[in-house]
Amino acid sequence: MKLFLDSADCEEVRLAAELGVISGVTTNPTLIAREGKDLRETVRTLATLVDGPISAEVVAEDAEGMIEEGRELAAIHPSVVIKLPIGLDGLRATQVLSRRGIKTNVTLVFSIAQALLAARAGATYVSPFVGRLDDLSANGISLVRGIAEVFTLHGISSEIIAASIRSPQDVADAACAGAHVATVPYRVLLQMAAHPLTDLGLARFRRDWKDAFGK
Repeated sequence: MKLFLDSADCEEVRLAAELGVISGVTTNPTLIAREGKDLRETVRTLATLVDGPISAEVVAEDAEGMIEEGRELAAIHPSVVIKLPIGLDGLRATQVLSRRGIKTNVTLVFSIAQALLAARAGATYVSPFVGRLDDLSANGISLVRGIAEVFTLHGISSEIIAASIRSPQDVADAACAGAHVATVPYRVLLQMAAHPLTDLGLARFRRDWKDAFGK
């Protein structure tokens, strides 16, 4: 399973890219607004930091506007993937952009039915939201698993991005459930590298070395 960084903070992306573990970046209007920078400027910078897909989300509410925005964003860099919301207008835009050779990521997916529609419209990626379902006492990982089973059963090539990831356990569960990608916040990426037993083990190694050799 690949890891994307879910961030519009270019410094976070740079630091994550230096670890050699991320294969792409996803953004959304909330993340862009939080940084207070122009979407197109941010996408250009991200494309220089990561050699992989950069998801940039449209904000238009109708299919025609989404298509126009998608074409403009895709022209920024070959790595750009157009992120579109599930829904009738989003599906129409996904079909048009996909037929024009533009990669798409259909987001805000909360059911297998929605995922199936997105895939049949030509989506390159389908993004079920794990954490937001969990917030409602539903099971986000079960949705990822169900989508993966349906896609495998019917030979669907769209990749599943487990989104709205809240913890390292979510990442592990998404991998076991068959997600092709997990997109994670920088905070979660750092947590994935840490474990209290790792810290204890390292402290023991250093202590034993110092006791034996005095340095």
